[in-house]
Amino acid sequence: MVAHRPDALPPPRLVRREDAVELARLYRRQRAYLAPWEPDRADRFFTEEGQLAEIDGVLSRHAREEALPLVVAHPDGSLIGRVTLSGIVRGAFQSCSVGYWIAEEHAGRGHATRALRWAVTMAFDELGLHRVQAEAVPENLASHRVLTRAGFRRIGLAPQYLHIDGAWRDHVLYQRLRGG
Repeated sequence: MVAHRPDALPPPRLVRREDAVELARLYRRQRAYLAPWEPDRADRFFTEEGQLAEIDGVLSRHAREEALPLVVAHPDGSLIGRVTLSGIVRGAFQSCSVGYWIAEEHAGRGHATRALRWAVTMAFDELGLHRVQAEAVPENLASHRVLTRAGFRRIGLAPQYLHIDGAWRDHVLYQRLRGG
């Protein structure tokens, strides 16, 4: 018999419009923590209305099978992060990118690794994708460790890949392949 871990996360679930209030609060609390790793965000993003707009947009992409936007919940049900499969491309490519974050007060406990593994399993088993790509700025050592623990392999460096924290930043590229 396997003992239940009290800190074990439930699987990530699809984001819902009802999450807007809690996500707005969570993003406001995590704003400074996430700033070095995320695009610049207008103040509206951190409001309930801004989160409703974000959720509506990503659910629209989900309906077109272009994204899988998930929330990560603590065992007590409160939201502690996000993991999103985006840029889903079919045809010969069968690929997507994944982005994720866990609230600072929950970091370092394996939650990001577990959420990322679940998302990758969904990408391969439910969506039938062949490849999942992830990117991290070179300085984000915690993210590099999460990606490695989740089975991603480094595949290169993309100069000036994304506009993050006010500048075009290099990113280390990682991937996971189905069955590999």
